[in-house]
Amino acid sequence: MHKNIKLLALFNFFTDFHLFSAILIIYFAQVTGSYALGMSLFSVAMVSSALFEVPTGVFSDYMGRKKTMMIGAVCAVLAIAFYAIGVNYWILFIGALFEGLQRAWYSGNNDALLYETLSNSNSKDDYDHYLGKTSAMFQVAAAVGIIVGGFIAVWSFPLVMWLSVVPQVICLIISLLIIEPVRNSNQSSNIYTHLIAAAKKIWMNKKLRLLNISSIISYAIGESTYQFRAAFVNTLWPLWAVGFSQILSSIGAAISYWYSGKLIKKVGAFRLLLISNIYSKVINIGSVAMATVGSPVLLSSTSLFHGANDVANSKLMQKEFTDEQRATLGSINSFMGNLAFGFLAVVLGIFADKFGPAKALLFAYIFSLPTLLINWVLFKENKNE
Repeated sequence: MHKNIKLLALFNFFTDFHLFSAILIIYFAQVTGSYALGMSLFSVAMVSSALFEVPTGVFSDYMGRKKTMMIGAVCAVLAIAFYAIGVNYWILFIGALFEGLQRAWYSGNNDALLYETLSNSNSKDDYDHYLGKTSAMFQVAAAVGIIVGGFIAVWSFPLVMWLSVVPQVICLIISLLIIEPVRNSNQSSNIYTHLIAAAKKIWMNKKLRLLNISSIISYAIGESTYQFRAAFVNTLWPLWAVGFSQILSSIGAAISYWYSGKLIKKVGAFRLLLISNIYSKVINIGSVAMATVGSPVLLSSTSLFHGANDVANSKLMQKEFTDEQRATLGSINSFMGNLAFGFLAVVLGIFADKFGPAKALLFAYIFSLPTLLINWVLFKENKNE
């Protein structure tokens, strides 16, 4: 296995080793005084990420994957440090800005790093296998972080926040050890030409266009509802148990990522996207519309498809990307997804303040139904993939 792949697996683990993940929305709401303001911080992170998505993608394509990863790691350290200080909304706001920057630097870049590393060793056909394995580390880290953070939070919540800075420092050290992959590309010296060519690539390629639209809607709704779900779970379970639903989600997603390569080869990428979407819609809408004490467990079960779905979508898009614009194309997708998240997160918080967490989630899940039609069209037109 190439050194970069091992380092990327470690990097992914420490990137998501946050001791505060399970209760972050509750923490934000306590500091700011409302769900709307709390969710607005997630929105700030995503909108700032969106604003820098394309520039950082272009930087990655021109200046290299390693430098991009290093800058992202510095932003991650600053983001968690400001969250740890967190004495008022504006300090948290600065932390959210840096988190957005971190996301922008990593977005598109790290998948491109993996793809090009494998391409250098003539192993790019194994991209889904290694993406699944390295991405599983995100979920393992999240589960471990929630468990460890839950115990520490009993004594000191500020300690939980400050200890979460340490993994990001480790990420910075790991980024220094990455080997820059060799790329065979003929880039335009004009950045605007580069951007226009990337945008045309998405617009003219129907498959890539539909994959992008589905990915943008799914990401915006999936991420905002996941971040907010703790507020809903807290209406059914006591606060000390809220983290367990996210632990279940992380374990399920880790398993899904780990076996995603085999599952995609057996079922097919487009068929898998359709099946996972149908299952998620039925479970999400049903669990919230008829909320019971078992709803958090059912909601967590959708994570069993999350990893494989994510890898399948990434594999299909990477096949359509060009080497010259690989990170830029990925960043355009993330840019639109983060903008959509930024809008939806605030709307979700406002709905929750007015109608309660359950009805707010139900609204979001119903709003995501059009992705089923997109997945069906893609499956019908690409049955053999």
